[in-house]
Amino acid sequence: MQKKDKTKKEISKLFAGQPLAVLATQSKDAPHLSLIAFVSSPDLKRIFFVTNRSTHKFKHLKENPRVSLLMDNRSNRAEDFQTAAAVSVYGKAKEIPKSQNKKFVNMFTDEHPSLKDFIRSPDSALVQVTVDKYSLVSQFQNVQEIIL
Repeated sequence: MQKKDKTKKEISKLFAGQPLAVLATQSKDAPHLSLIAFVSSPDLKRIFFVTNRSTHKFKHLKENPRVSLLMDNRSNRAEDFQTAAAVSVYGKAKEIPKSQNKKFVNMFTDEHPSLKDFIRSPDSALVQVTVDKYSLVSQFQNVQEIIL
């Protein structure tokens, strides 16, 4: 259990320093990648992001809710091969209905105040990813997995 707690702390630290993630969705034809702003629940069981309902990613989520996200702390220097960490997240996404999302909207806007108008737009959807698994890679080859 201690190893799992240590890994969760490392993931939380990485999340605290990184407001953006790459979201992978899947259409019938091909995978699709999107850069998103995100926040996570304190227990790391859920990740939230906002998207416009007219986007490819939202359409793909409706077709196939299985997603993956990638967050990292690279600096784009050669030493990243030894010092950077990246976490892959695997889970299932769903829109949180407006009637139920006030708490999460507040959490999101606290973290991303510049997106306040975007998240409150009637065309925007707050999406929750329920996390199944984390895979944290550090020091180039050190892999730690957590299944929730």
